[in-house]
Amino acid sequence: MRLRTLGRTGLRVSDLFLGTMGFTTTAEATRMIDRYQDAGGNVIDTAPVYGDSEDILGRVLHGTRRDHFVLATKFTLPADPANPLTAGSHRKSLRLSLERSLRRLRTDHIDLLWVHCHDPRTPVEETMRALDDAVRAGTVLYTGASNLPAWAVAAANTGADLRDRTPFSALQVPYSLARRDIERELLPMARTLGLSTAAYSPLGGSLLSGRFAHPDAPATGRVDPADLTEHERALARTLHEAASDEGVGDAPAAIAWLLSRPDPVHPILGPRTDAQLTDLLTAADTTLSPHTLDRLEEASRIPLGYPADLIAQTLPWLDGPREVHPR
Repeated sequence: MRLRTLGRTGLRVSDLFLGTMGFTTTAEATRMIDRYQDAGGNVIDTAPVYGDSEDILGRVLHGTRRDHFVLATKFTLPADPANPLTAGSHRKSLRLSLERSLRRLRTDHIDLLWVHCHDPRTPVEETMRALDDAVRAGTVLYTGASNLPAWAVAAANTGADLRDRTPFSALQVPYSLARRDIERELLPMARTLGLSTAAYSPLGGSLLSGRFAHPDAPATGRVDPADLTEHERALARTLHEAASDEGVGDAPAAIAWLLSRPDPVHPILGPRTDAQLTDLLTAADTTLSPHTLDRLEEASRIPLGYPADLIAQTLPWLDGPREVHPR
């Protein structure tokens, strides 16, 4: 598995991140982390709202093994719905959440702390100052933004740069063949600001797992075939046919498509069992043919809309008759 630097930092992170929402037992989590590490992975992503995930990770990684991983968790969503002080991106919420996560994870620092969602009640300057204080205190090393609008991330990092504070280094967003809307604003923003992009739900909520490639597919806990649109059904069939032609499974092919994108993307794997993880990890060694990539591109393409379409239309006019090459 390849290593890349996280955003504009020197932190080396693996192509594939391991998500822990599906962790339910220490024994199964240990097996999955062992397999992930053996494959070259080094980023484990959790959150206080992922059930007992933080507690399980604390038990599995306790001791010297902790230093072999980039441990990421989040704050903003309420740890206690009855206590409004545990929700939001303000300073007190951050402190309460961070202290709780440190206890549960049995560590003295978080390598990567994500703002879990956009909090329109809290000024972005307060959030960035509180995060910077945590970095300067050594309890957080790097920060990232999850589920924030592009304008908010851009404003946050611009203000951080001007005030010599810690900027966001990464973006965590839903991205897959089934959901490409981040290509409109968020992905170009990440490219411009030099942010790494971590993609959650890389299988589109199991749509791209292979089980919905046939019309008689049974319902699962997350997806009912009766609720799928014709576009989603067609996409699942196209992926299945293309993956079969490549001699790989549907899920690894969907992950491999993300790894092939021109902008660096780190899919977050969300296995519930060691067997699922074993299958997903094969994506790191899967290279899809240009024909397959074109086929999947055509089946999943979305209209970018305004202003991207207007920019594309006016660029030839701006360039004039002579070809202009980017530097």
